[in-house]
Amino acid sequence: MEEARIIAAEERIAELLRSVDDLSTVVARQAETIDRLERRVALLMEREAGREADLGGGIVLGDERPPHW
Repeated sequence: MEEARIIAAEERIAELLRSVDDLSTVVARQAETIDRLERRVALLMEREAGREADLGGGIVLGDERPPHW
């Protein structure tokens, strides 16, 4: 009876360790994705800041005609 409990506990520990390894892999992959997305957002923000600086940073009104009209 005691041996069966020990075997059941060992099996449960093995399952938990496998779950922890799987979750660790998922978290590592998500961290890589977040890092990549943060770099992309930073790049896009820099590009947009450059565009705004090139345009003079003026405020565009909704009823304002584009310059080519």
